[in-house]
Amino acid sequence: MTQTMPVPSTRPHPGRWVTGLTLLSAGAAATVVVAALPFIAPFRAVLAAHVAAGYPAYSPEAIDTAVAAYTGILVTVGAIGLVGWIASAWAAYRDSRIARPLMAVLLTLGLVVAVTGLTMRDTSGDVGLAPMFGWMLLGLCAVGAAALAVWRREKA
Repeated sequence: MTQTMPVPSTRPHPGRWVTGLTLLSAGAAATVVVAALPFIAPFRAVLAAHVAAGYPAYSPEAIDTAVAAYTGILVTVGAIGLVGWIASAWAAYRDSRIARPLMAVLLTLGLVVAVTGLTMRDTSGDVGLAPMFGWMLLGLCAVGAAALAVWRREKA
């Protein structure tokens, strides 16, 4: 009867490495969810109510057009974000030295997009994007910040 020895991980801190990749995967999954929410009736209604509150003179057709535009913007931002999550996870998995700088740059870009969504005012004087969606984008950044923090701790 032969007994096999477990192969030790070549990673300096395997638990943190797994945690970092788990956070990156969770961020990617959450990004897909946030990008899909405008297609779900209650969330689409939030966008429509936000546009209607800012532009009471808009016809239902104009509100639908604005909601479609915001949906397109959110889906585009989500698709770009998903590419960023996948690129970060790939670089982290490969233990590439660009993983941390890539995550930091993408986190910064994500923060800029989220803060812009939360603060940019449109011609009505109200923020353009319904705040709920801006906060969701900021929540995705929190996941990215956690992944970067775990990665920094591991590599330090």
